[in-house]
Amino acid sequence: MISRLPLDQQLESLRSVLSRNHVLTEVLARTAALGLPGWYVTAGCLFQTVWNVVTERHPTSGIKDYDVFYFDGSDLSWQAEDAVIQAGRKAFADLPAEVEIRNEARVHLWYEDKFGVPCPPYDSAEAAIDSFAATTCCLGVRVETDGRWRVYAPHGLSDVFNLVLRPNPVLAPRAVYEAKVARWQEEWPELTVLDWPSTEITVTSVPIPDPGMPNSTPMRPRRTP
Repeated sequence: MISRLPLDQQLESLRSVLSRNHVLTEVLARTAALGLPGWYVTAGCLFQTVWNVVTERHPTSGIKDYDVFYFDGSDLSWQAEDAVIQAGRKAFADLPAEVEIRNEARVHLWYEDKFGVPCPPYDSAEAAIDSFAATTCCLGVRVETDGRWRVYAPHGLSDVFNLVLRPNPVLAPRAVYEAKVARWQEEWPELTVLDWPSTEITVTSVPIPDPGMPNSTPMRPRRTP
């Protein structure tokens, strides 16, 4: 099991598996050539490639699109982002897949209209990856200038390889998680799906305790039904 391998071997296994998806490796190489700031190829094209290999499907089976995140806070206009999108369309024009490029510095400008909840501004592409509806989806890969793969996996790789979907209730609403799960289970019925939590952790902000006041204690997180 990959979860029992040393971390460096887990990363080697991930690269070996993802490299079997030749569309993905082309997207990685061509995105690197675009020179986008703080970029990652992320989301379904990664973990679904793993699911396909683990379940002995074709590496590209069921993959809807290939997501590219980048982060450029210097210009939040749609025109600037669209210029990058158009450059990407030319770069990926001959690939048998849809590649969707988005500037994660702009997400807070449209997220609430699309999903019904506000999204605080991100400060990096990594922060955007942290907000996916399932922790299993929180995975990003990019190719550095020296050819090394940089892997961002804040929740590790075990769930990805074990086909476990674990909810991540930090931003996306429950309905988004459940809609994605339903769609993915149609394609990969082997998935183990964990339910959305019935309680949430709420942290109440309080002043920092004064060390000179022996009876002062910090407020602890409390569970709300």
